[in-house]
Amino acid sequence: MTQIGLALFLSVPFLLGPVAADAQKAETIWRIGVLMPERPGALEALVEGLRELKYVEGRNIILEPRRAASADQMPALAAELVRLKPHVIVAITGGAALALKEATKTIPIVMASSGDAVRQGLVASLARPGGNVTGLTIISPDLAAKRLQILKETAPRAARIGVIGCRSTDPVSTQQWSEVQAAANQMSLHLVPILVGRPEELSRALEVGLQEKIEAIIVLDCSRLPSAMVTGLVSKSRVPALYPSPRYVQADGLMSYGQNFDEQYRRTAAFVDKILKGAKPAELPVEQPTKFELIINLKTSKALGLTIPPSVLLRADKVIE
Repeated sequence: MTQIGLALFLSVPFLLGPVAADAQKAETIWRIGVLMPERPGALEALVEGLRELKYVEGRNIILEPRRAASADQMPALAAELVRLKPHVIVAITGGAALALKEATKTIPIVMASSGDAVRQGLVASLARPGGNVTGLTIISPDLAAKRLQILKETAPRAARIGVIGCRSTDPVSTQQWSEVQAAANQMSLHLVPILVGRPEELSRALEVGLQEKIEAIIVLDCSRLPSAMVTGLVSKSRVPALYPSPRYVQADGLMSYGQNFDEQYRRTAAFVDKILKGAKPAELPVEQPTKFELIINLKTSKALGLTIPPSVLLRADKVIE
């Protein structure tokens, strides 16, 4: 072999080294499962968050979304995702996280939103989850009090407040009711429970609440109650109401105050990224909401003959006209 040929032969590994390394990196394709109810925008916001962290579907990730039309479908869909053996599974709701935890104790699960993850048995503590589940919670101190304050400011004469929510031993429902009770006691408001076990019970329960002269309504987060059904019945009652999330306002509810769910879904991507890079869910602290938003539907307020006070309007993050 000539000196030139030898030099070329020896230089080949050095020339190919970076190319080979890049090719090896490109071969890593992560499979990410997603379990969710029908929640518009949730998957899109998660994908946006992943894209910001350089995860692109078809290039270095494969998404496996499964949508449940009802809570009863969650366990079967969770089992289906586990059989695919993804590297990580995102649970859009607390109900999805519970179904996934029953299905696997080893595959990392990231909650995009959950109620009280500790009381639900999803994690040992927020600081040290201790198992295969971590992510974000929707529980935030003083949220119930803030919602009641906004509602009271909107309807200042209201003293009897109807509370729509799920009647069950579910820890999330129990905690929400306890928090609203504590806030109402501090504000000298009388609560009228409108708690139901099934959606078909709500119409009659609301009628009973109206007979008890409720003057405003606060709606607790309850996945078993379809948002459009709730807002439809409340609108007929012509009583001002405050809801826990934007999807109710999008279904013609009057106003909502709560965490920014799109931001929460995007933040979920950071947990996925950390886990794919080797972090253990057991050691990733569960995070609480950092951004809240007030959304007001002026079309609904006009239909109710209600004038939203300027002090409330000025605080609104979004106004639907």
